[in-house]
Amino acid sequence: MIRTEDIQLAETVLSGASPITPPDAEEYHKVKASWDALAKPLDGFGRLEELTSRIGGIQEKNPPDLHHAAVLVLASDNGIVKEGVSQSGQEITALCAGNIAKGHSTLGPLAKRTGAAILVYDLGIAGDTPEGVRDEKIRAGTRDFLTEPAMTKEEALAAIGTGIRLVGEQKARGITLVCTGEMGIGNTTTSAALLAALLSLPAERTAGRGAGLSDEGLQRKQEVIRLALKKYQKDLSDPLRILSDVGGFDLAGLAGVCLGGALYHVPVILDGIISQTAALVAKRLLPEAAAFWLPSHKSEEPAGEALTEALGLSPVLDAGLSVGEGTGALLMLELLQGAVSVLTASSAFAGYGMTPYRRQDHGE
Repeated sequence: MIRTEDIQLAETVLSGASPITPPDAEEYHKVKASWDALAKPLDGFGRLEELTSRIGGIQEKNPPDLHHAAVLVLASDNGIVKEGVSQSGQEITALCAGNIAKGHSTLGPLAKRTGAAILVYDLGIAGDTPEGVRDEKIRAGTRDFLTEPAMTKEEALAAIGTGIRLVGEQKARGITLVCTGEMGIGNTTTSAALLAALLSLPAERTAGRGAGLSDEGLQRKQEVIRLALKKYQKDLSDPLRILSDVGGFDLAGLAGVCLGGALYHVPVILDGIISQTAALVAKRLLPEAAAFWLPSHKSEEPAGEALTEALGLSPVLDAGLSVGEGTGALLMLELLQGAVSVLTASSAFAGYGMTPYRRQDHGE
């Protein structure tokens, strides 16, 4: 069911009527200074120092708060599965979404380790909303984009607005950081089609095997994307239009989560190729929002490197991950939590009776 208020929220944010204020530079530098005061080499924790400082600037907190986190898993079905682009049927989306909500998936153990809440939302599951999953259904799955646009513009805006709203709700409940997650059979095809359009890449550069397609299945997936790009060629320069044409409710909702993180100053750790594709849509819609997103891992999908380059993000983890659901984002959260524990519990140079290292002006 389309919620008019969600469409209005999306339009308000995209129009700039609710302006996004930048992260707090002063708090960013306070966290950086805290790292420099520790009895260790300058930048000894490498990019973890920069990322935690960025989180501090977004949250306006020193030290940053990484122990009130949630992974937002958006679930939806995709009509394009009718074209033989997936080895699984749509019934798997509901089954997996229910298991994720129960903590029975790969997310469960990681959520326990990090203390993150697992929150699963039905934005477009084709069947009934599973137990433990919150009903935010816009429609029972998208349309087959090979024959007609996957979503109307209003449906896409409703999904974006839903994602923005969910971040606002969680911040009001005390959540200080969100990780992105998704579940939707066929969404490696929707994301590959979006990337082909947004990055002007051929289908062979964006479409991978997903959960394990055969050679024949991969060729079919690539052909479907080629046909879709030809069908919607006139829309390729409009990110909202192409999202409506070949995207999904999960992707549109995740784009909204990315925008909501920026609007409400909640840092967003991006998961893999699906989440990063949604972030690219959000960046094309509102470029200033990208300052509020953090990378997790390098995707194994063909367009992974081109995508992170377009986002201006450099993944920290390179472990061949291809699970999805938000697992990579939670692994990254645990790594960042470990870094902040060092920041808050280690001794400063003063405690050792030592003179702190000083940053040198390399221009001299």
